[in-house]
Amino acid sequence: MAGYAIGHLHDVGPGIVEYLERIDATLEPYGGRFIIHGAKPDVREGDWSGDLIVIEFPDLQAAQAWYGSAAYREIIPLRADNSRGVILLIDGVDRDHRATDVLA
Repeated sequence: MAGYAIGHLHDVGPGIVEYLERIDATLEPYGGRFIIHGAKPDVREGDWSGDLIVIEFPDLQAAQAWYGSAAYREIIPLRADNSRGVILLIDGVDRDHRATDVLA
């Protein structure tokens, strides 16, 4: 099942440009691809601020390998010094997942 890297970033500054110019090359060896990046949400409930980024990988192990790679670790300061937020790696669910599956 797919794994995901999710970022919720705030206060993104102009220094993020170099990070954006370099991140794609770090994703390629691990099969990562952006599925949400830069879209403005249509907020229906609650409050929202910041930017949501979702990168899909073939599985969680690929996401973990990407995040731990020398190439990505090298550019982390470009993001961390030019934004604040939360980054997480998480498993997806199978295509036949149902809401009640989490109750098992």
